[in-house]
Amino acid sequence: MKKRESWGTHVGFILAAAGSAIGLGNIWKFPYIAGENGGAAFVFVYLICIALIGLPVLMAEILMGRETQRNPVGAFRALNNSKFWIAVGGMGVVAGFLILSYYNVVAGWALGYIVEAIKGSFFDYTTPAMAGEHFNQLVQTPVWILGYHLLFAGLTMFVVYAGVKKGIELGSKIMMPLLFVIIVILVIRGITLPGSGKGMAFLWVADWSKINGNSVLVALGHAFFTLSLGMGAMMTYGSYMSREDDIPSSALQIVILDTLIALLAGIAIFTAVFSAGLNPAVGPGLIFQTLPVVFAKMPGGYLFSILFFILLVLAALSSAISLLEVIVAYFVDEKGWDRHRAVLVMGTIVFLIGVPSSLSYNLMADVKVFGLNFFDLVDYLAANILLPLGGFLIAVFVAWIWGSDRALRAIKSGAATWFRQRHEVSAGWLSVLKYFAPVMIFVVFLYSIGIIRF
Repeated sequence: MKKRESWGTHVGFILAAAGSAIGLGNIWKFPYIAGENGGAAFVFVYLICIALIGLPVLMAEILMGRETQRNPVGAFRALNNSKFWIAVGGMGVVAGFLILSYYNVVAGWALGYIVEAIKGSFFDYTTPAMAGEHFNQLVQTPVWILGYHLLFAGLTMFVVYAGVKKGIELGSKIMMPLLFVIIVILVIRGITLPGSGKGMAFLWVADWSKINGNSVLVALGHAFFTLSLGMGAMMTYGSYMSREDDIPSSALQIVILDTLIALLAGIAIFTAVFSAGLNPAVGPGLIFQTLPVVFAKMPGGYLFSILFFILLVLAALSSAISLLEVIVAYFVDEKGWDRHRAVLVMGTIVFLIGVPSSLSYNLMADVKVFGLNFFDLVDYLAANILLPLGGFLIAVFVAWIWGSDRALRAIKSGAATWFRQRHEVSAGWLSVLKYFAPVMIFVVFLYSIGIIRF
């Protein structure tokens, strides 16, 4: 039997897993939902959600992969040969297909905006409305949107094709430090702009009147989304670990890196937005409509606009790689395909599935399912149904089906002293996984499909 691939170093795993977590959610989504929900108070709630829900479920998902050395389908099969739980693993692979199909499209926009920044297009804008009109013109051009969709899909396939060590791990060791350097440069530039103090206050001085039940659920939902939970990515990456590797410490490092990048992105963006006198609560258009105007008004904005969209592409690529790897690992482990065939065939299929999402803003703009265009439909199915459902079932499986005793023994294997010998810490992890996490994730699920509102 062919020996399964593994990480070359523990640092390689941390950077790759952090790269999976650090994506468009950190650079694109986190700043705009923080802006919509009042800034600092939302950030505080988000940090609590990450610590109480995100970290325990992340540990559980990595643990399943490490213990079985298999993809999501194989992991559930190895731990419980029930058709239902094997199907839950299959749901993770399907989620990978769907999420990557439209994720490639948004990442393609970012790739195209590197070119727009180099061309100096942003300096034609004086208002977000003008920038928004330019963005709409671009996404309404099939050749532009499909071309960058294809280019980004090709970049993702190129890295995964090279394998775990020579592709994913090596790529992460290059991309993650580069990403960090760029975001630090952008933060330094942001806080040195006149009026940037208002942006810092928005992010760090809490206004609790802005927080309501919906804000809490948005924070919890994003904590889940940003850590790549429920889609099998962390389970697949965990499957390339040694059984002696320390899961609690690794998961904590991943959460810290992911959260740090999100907060740094918030600082870089809000200091610049407030310095330019623009509205931070404009929603998803913050990146593609507001920031180009900010760069146009900023001294040195030409260079910083290029750096920002390179940052966005690096973050997107590190996450897209992990999504494609979930699919590839399934076909390598379960179907006996070699890696190269799996990458080429499945990467092409993912691209083709994403074509209707690319065309949702032009040729297929009038095609609606349940009132949603194809892009929004796939986004809704993946983010609102498959991810929370997957996370809920992983927590239930590890704590209740696989069993408390076996899960505790497994998580303590290789763990550092702070986790292994302090019963209250390991017992706390299990209690959260048993009771608190499933309930809260289920509430988020009900909120995301519109059943409950506050």
